[in-house]
Amino acid sequence: NADAVAAQATRLGSQARSAVADISQEGAAQAAVEATLAAFGAVNGLVNCAGIVRGEKILGKNGPHALESFSQVINVNLIGSFNMLRLAAEAIAQATADAEGERGVIINTASAAAFDGQIGQAAYAASKGAIASLTLPAARELARFGIRV
Repeated sequence: NADAVAAQATRLGSQARSAVADISQEGAAQAAVEATLAAFGAVNGLVNCAGIVRGEKILGKNGPHALESFSQVINVNLIGSFNMLRLAAEAIAQATADAEGERGVIINTASAAAFDGQIGQAAYAASKGAIASLTLPAARELARFGIRV
């Protein structure tokens, strides 16, 4: 709910901003990172919490799962999350490190569905399983830049 997020950001004051973006689109995600840089001068964190669900059985009464809806879930939940991770990581790597060498934090959210998906959740479970699998190599790779994942 974009309006609720904007209202909460307003209540939080000058230390918060809200943005609506299709994170699966490179330009929109880049614009969100650039807006954060413009507002705060640095990016120090990202909470990657993308998640859409298209409840659809692999083989339902009307035939097989639509490839388009499967792709849409993967595109938003996985590709969009990776898009934000890579762009935020680039910005965070430019931030000034603290005394311990830390520049920022990226939090990827998955779901219990990554490990215990239910009937009709093939796309969602696959996308969240991929996020869980992405997180460790991202943490290992970005640690040298002072970014915790």
